Order: sequence, then structure tokens, then C-alpha cells
Amino acid sequence: MIYLDNHATTPLDPRVFEIMRPYLETDFGNAASNSHAYGWRAQAAVGKARASVAKLIGARSDEIIFTSGATESNNWALLCNLNPGDHLITTAIEHKSVLCASEHLKTRGVSVTYLMPDALGQISANDVAQSLTPRTKMISIMMANNEVGSILPIADISLVAKSNGVLFHCDAVQAAGKLRLDMRALGVDFLSISAHKMYGPKGVGALFVRHEIGNTIMPLIFGGGQEQGLRGGTLNVPAIVGFGAAADLAIAEADEENARILGLRDRLLGALSKALPDMHINGSLDDRLPGNLNVSFTGVDGELMLLAVQNQVALSVGAACSSSDSKGSHVLKAIGMPPERIQSSFRIGIGRFNTVEEIDRAAHALVLAHAQAKC
Repeated sequence: MIYLDNHATTPLDPRVFEIMRPYLETDFGNAASNSHAYGWRAQAAVGKARASVAKLIGARSDEIIFTSGATESNNWALLCNLNPGDHLITTAIEHKSVLCASEHLKTRGVSVTYLMPDALGQISANDVAQSLTPRTKMISIMMANNEVGSILPIADISLVAKSNGVLFHCDAVQAAGKLRLDMRALGVDFLSISAHKMYGPKGVGALFVRHEIGNTIMPLIFGGGQEQGLRGGTLNVPAIVGFGAAADLAIAEADEENARILGLRDRLLGALSKALPDMHINGSLDDRLPGNLNVSFTGVDGELMLLAVQNQVALSVGAACSSSDSKGSHVLKAIGMPPERIQSSFRIGIGRFNTVEEIDRAAHALVLAHAQAKC
């Protein structure tokens, strides 16, 4: 089976697993145990991983707070910074963890503005500026969309936030490990990332908290004072070590890897475009993640097409967090796509371990499935 759902999760890189292995077997100490060597080794491993994750995004080590994943990081940034009477600006194409947290904030007296993207999935800094009010406390906008792959102008939006004294949170889950990030240049206050989107383990992420405001955010989880007293709970040392290892690999290999993956995407796009003239590309091919391809078809039953390839190619009809939602992709709705196109849309995510031979087989399988699914 060919795995082309790398936006949902990436496979664990075997090199990452080998670095994690000792902390699953022999170096099993609690990083908070400071009276013996088991704890010291765990603590040192966490410190090394923290430095690697910080380097990946151009941050200081003390600005990295480990979490259980980006959903927790996103919830934390929003729920612990906004109070009744505040105003939040976000977008209609955010991950569900941001959208659902935003809806919850509305029940607590926070007003929320959802910016609509253009037809290519873009939000401009001007859109943000025009939505500011005297009560705006925070802006929360993703760096790269998890469905249509659009890369948003975060640096420009950050300037709007800073010039108006507004906090800025960015969900960079799909961008980290692929795009070169520098927190000093971007100027964001909070940034969420996750290991399992960059060939690390599931169940571990991080929230970047700019050091100048680190003492103003409230904890989301209270416990034994871990993570500078901001996030209680025993640290998941093996997963954190894996996160650090995945960050090191991304730092070393991202540029070469992106070029190879972009070539695979263009190869797949070329094969499908030639064989299926009724195919539409959702979003723009410019300012897009290199491994992302989101397409739809005219006069095709998307469910039948997916069923026809499900034993050959793993791909999705939308974000994994929304796969059980029969209403269809909220992202494709937001960019103005008609219902019939939404129902025939597929998200293809090409990644580190895909090969030319797999791409060619996947194209062949999709072309055959298309013929079977014609309405």
C-alpha cells in the first residue's frame, strides 16, 4: 500500500526510533528525579531535545514548553490568554483545535472574528488589520493550511499585531520541519508545533512562548512544577527525545528533501492532469507546501473513488480531525468551492519515504478509480 496521507501523520523515521529506544528500555528515569543517575540522564536528554526543537524554529531553549501535541498547545495559547470582553481574530480555515477552542471562548464572553480566505486559501495582513477593534487581545492564524497547503504571510500579519499591541499565536504544525522558521524574524508570541507531522512520535508537541511574555501566560495543566511551572505532569521522555531527533533531521535535510518531494508532487500532478482533464487543483500551486496536492473532479462520486483505491493508496478526503464529519471540508467551503466539488475532493500528502515508483503506481490507481466513479 502506498502512503500518501502525510498531512494527517508522518511515519516515524527509523533513525528517530533508534535514538528513542534507550529511553524506552534502559534509561527509563523520570526527568524530575534529581537524586540519582536515572533521573539525571533523563533530564539531560530532555534538555538536549529542547535545544534541538528550539534550533529548528530559531528560538531560545527556555521558550520551548513541551506538551502532548499541537491540540493542547493551540488550546493553551487561546484559553489561557483570553478573558470575557476580549476580542479574538482567527480564520475560517484553522485546524479544528483552534476553531473549537474559539467557539468555547465565545461561551465565556470572548468575541471572535473569523476571517474568510480568498479562493486560493490566502488571508492577507490587510484583512487582519481591518478586523482589529480596541478590544482585540489576540490574533491566531495558521502558518500553512493542512488541507490545501497554502502558506500564509505570517511575518506581515505579525507586524500588524505588534504595531497594535496585540498578541499573536500561530499554528505552525504543517510548516515546522518543512519551512525554515525564525521566531525572532517572525515576531510571533506563541507558536504550536507537533512531532508526528515531521517524522517524530505521536503524543508530543510544543508551545513556543516568547520569553518576554512567559510570565504572563497561565498554566493549562497544574501539577508538580514541570516545564517552568507552566505545564504540570511527568515528562514523556522517550517522545521528547524523538521530537528532538526529528528536529535535528529536519534541520540537516529539509532543503534537499523539499526539492525531492516537490519533484514527486509535480510528477503526480503531471500524470493526473494528462489522464484526467476534468481535474481541478484546489488552491494555488504558488505559496504552497511542497508535498501538498488537493484536487477535485467534475462528475465524479468522491466516495466511490476513494473506495476504489483504499487498498492501494492511503489518502484522505480532508483533514484527519474532520474525517468523520459528513458535512465536508470546512476549508473547501471557506474558499467558496461548490458542494459537488467538495464531495469529489482529495488531499494528497507526499512525504519523506515516497518513491518515484510509488508515485507512478498511485497515479495509475487513481486514473482507474476515476473511471469507476464517474457519475
